[in-house]
Amino acid sequence: MSNRIPARIIDPAPARMTPAAAGGPIHTRSFNGRYRQLRLLGAGLLFLLFFGTAWLNWNQRQAVLWDLASRKFHIFGATFWPQDLILLSAILIIAAFGLFFITVVAGRIWCGYTCPQSVWTWIFMWAEKITEGDRHQRIRLDAAPWSLNKLLRRGAKHAIWLTVSLVTALTFVGYFTPIRELATDLVSLGLGAQAAFWLFFFTAATYINAGWLREKVCRDMCPYGRFQSVMFDSDTLVIAYDAERGEQRGPRRRDSDPAALGLGDCIDCNLCVQVCPTGIDIRDGLQFECIACAACIDACDSIMDRMGYARGLVRYTSEKALQGGHTRWLRPRLLGYGGMLVLMIGLFVMALLDRPLMSLDVTRDRSNLFRENSAGQLENTYSLKVINKRQQAGHYQLTLDAADGLQLAAPVSLQLGAEDIRDLPLSVVWTGEQPPPARQRISFVLSIEDDSSAPVVAESTFLAPVRY
Repeated sequence: MSNRIPARIIDPAPARMTPAAAGGPIHTRSFNGRYRQLRLLGAGLLFLLFFGTAWLNWNQRQAVLWDLASRKFHIFGATFWPQDLILLSAILIIAAFGLFFITVVAGRIWCGYTCPQSVWTWIFMWAEKITEGDRHQRIRLDAAPWSLNKLLRRGAKHAIWLTVSLVTALTFVGYFTPIRELATDLVSLGLGAQAAFWLFFFTAATYINAGWLREKVCRDMCPYGRFQSVMFDSDTLVIAYDAERGEQRGPRRRDSDPAALGLGDCIDCNLCVQVCPTGIDIRDGLQFECIACAACIDACDSIMDRMGYARGLVRYTSEKALQGGHTRWLRPRLLGYGGMLVLMIGLFVMALLDRPLMSLDVTRDRSNLFRENSAGQLENTYSLKVINKRQQAGHYQLTLDAADGLQLAAPVSLQLGAEDIRDLPLSVVWTGEQPPPARQRISFVLSIEDDSSAPVVAESTFLAPVRY
């Protein structure tokens, strides 16, 4: 008699292929829910900000304009110059730390609600729905042979895609060149070669990214999707499937008792996969392709309501809470990012308020280190660039702060208009009785008459012949 238990070879059930793993086009199913309403609100605010701001005027000019030709960056009442590049860089750094902070709190939620790639992809999906029908209709249309109906539907879809792409490109380029003139030139077919190139480029980029690449940008091209996991911890809110409650999954009648059937709450309807814009199955666990859009939550909640089960089989939760613990909201990593964010915002506001509204740059005449003028005085020549960064004109006075014996060859007083630049050549002469030292520091001081703001100082050097 053998003590061995007879073995039976059992063929495992074939794994269900997700749309992402299949590699074909992802056709999402239409749905509704509270998180979808939040996404629509986020997308609407982003659209209003992007498309509306470009057309606002401020003090008889475009409110937000990155005028590269004039090297001026207008943001409502403030004008930034190349000398203020550190402030513009600080805005990007603050935005990055804000994204890090949000990621620690709720994962990739930025991607799911307000990322431009996601928002424009939803717009293009909406165009698909109104022209080609819902998910099952689009799948049938893909498999159908070409016909007049298919041609018209596809043509209408791509026409909407190209229209949205062109309007997007027009608005984006309109932040770098006045949008009203740009729109007029586009309608009248009077675009210059440079403007036409950039309009074509950004139209094509929007059309390809939101129409054809879609989830591939989020999955394969976006670096944020790759490094976001290093900012997660066990208390970070993520979208997760409660396997303990949902398994064993399986279909059943609505009035049946799942416990008597040995089943969990998941009826294996696959709706969470059908609504996912990246084509993954959230029941397989957290994946970097998940953009935290909560479409699967809305879909699952609708099924739970229909079956009479409690909501939350798929929900926003943390790894710790999923294992029966409690989510900690205040933790070192979150406090660290939050503290750095508050500190940087405070420093940025201080730097913005203390930003000098006038600029003075001094360049020595290097072709002639020193010379003797017609009065027999030793003279150095300089080239000054004076910038009035204010929104109103001002009367400026230039003085010299230097050792006794040095003075400007002639008094300097000038009137500058709003956001005006003036190149000013001037000379500094030695009037002392004794020969001057070979090298000494001097300071040019620029101040505004009848204004208590601090003057601007630019340093340079006065050179003289070496004495032996």
